[in-house]
Amino acid sequence: MIEPQIPKGFRDFLPQQMILRRNIMRTMSAIFEQYGFVPLDTPCLEYARTLEGKYGEEGDKLIYRFEDRGGRAVALRYDLTIPLARVAAMYQQLPKPFKRYQIAPVWRADKPQKGRFREFYQCDIDIIGSPGACADAELLLVAHAVLQALGFDNYLIRINNRKILNALAERLGIDSARIPDFLRALDKLDKAGPEAVLQEMQSAQLLSHDAQTIVRERLLGEGDNFEAVAALVADSETGAAGLRELELITRVLEADGVDVRYYQKDISLARGLDYYTGPIFEVVVREPRIGSILGGGRYDDLIGLFTRQSMPATGISFGLERLVTVMEELGMAGKTHSMTQVLVTQFSDELLAEGVKLAAQLRRAGLNTELYHAPDKLKKQMSYAAGRAIPAVVVLGPDEAREGRATLKNMLTGAQEVLAQQDLPAAIHKIFA
Repeated sequence: MIEPQIPKGFRDFLPQQMILRRNIMRTMSAIFEQYGFVPLDTPCLEYARTLEGKYGEEGDKLIYRFEDRGGRAVALRYDLTIPLARVAAMYQQLPKPFKRYQIAPVWRADKPQKGRFREFYQCDIDIIGSPGACADAELLLVAHAVLQALGFDNYLIRINNRKILNALAERLGIDSARIPDFLRALDKLDKAGPEAVLQEMQSAQLLSHDAQTIVRERLLGEGDNFEAVAALVADSETGAAGLRELELITRVLEADGVDVRYYQKDISLARGLDYYTGPIFEVVVREPRIGSILGGGRYDDLIGLFTRQSMPATGISFGLERLVTVMEELGMAGKTHSMTQVLVTQFSDELLAEGVKLAAQLRRAGLNTELYHAPDKLKKQMSYAAGRAIPAVVVLGPDEAREGRATLKNMLTGAQEVLAQQDLPAAIHKIFA
């Protein structure tokens, strides 16, 4: 006998979980399309050389690599951004700006923990071919719209700019080759705290004595340090450009009516991946503290790794697993066990044809309808409907069938009434209304 198991960090999704996940994805897809994004899909398998060297040293360690039967080095996709960059390089005839969304699984050989798995879904939107910060701002408008539609309220959109951080690193005297080390250390601030971050920078010999004082007082101190750092980099061309981009983003958010309690400029946000070049963003839920539920930023140089032509690009990625975890913990996820809206009972073998016809009529009226599989006792059929949270049951007995009628039971209230069969769809739709 083979013991039924799945690998660590992977999961089965039973119907109740899958229904919630699909509802979230449908909500996202609808909002993405409202803003003009179109769907795209890419293979789960890429050549290893396509993915390697794009995520930084730590990210590259988490790529699932192996040889296929032809001896070719291949890998499971680590995210949806690098495959998109490959697509943009291969299909340069795509109209620009190209606004795409993709909802698909990715794989990372990570250490499993709460809200973190080795196989998980990302829900990405990206804009390729638009260099201005208005494109970055639009991504945040979409993120805000999605979170509002899903019922979130206690969240914060953190916004920063790699140009500001690069200018800061230059102001601190950090060599350009060591800037990724500086950013990766800074990116751990939320989890490790300021002292641990400063110690890591000191251990890596990133900071002079004077630079350590600036980092401690202006970057890692208590409260909002954005303006203190902004003053340090405002005279830098790169830093000033980053500050202008953030100002434009906040103007767009304000014009759209996004309440200021939902977003803030945050100088401690670094985003660990190496390919970001401009605005970067992350959304955290204040309670429960589970880390970010989405993140992203501008990556203008990434597509140029696959083609000689540079191409501006920006994007964000929602972590579906963390969204689901937070919604379950906050009681935002309804306990739906079935997609069925109506159950038609089966009274006897002689009435099977009548039941099939009635179920077909209800489906044509746009109702998800299930015909019970056998003429069992009515109590058993009702228990089945209750156990699967089916909100409406239609009972078709011999008398009702002769008269073209049926009994409709509202499983939510227990009320029931006898109706003409042609009136059933309107009455059932009324239950949902």
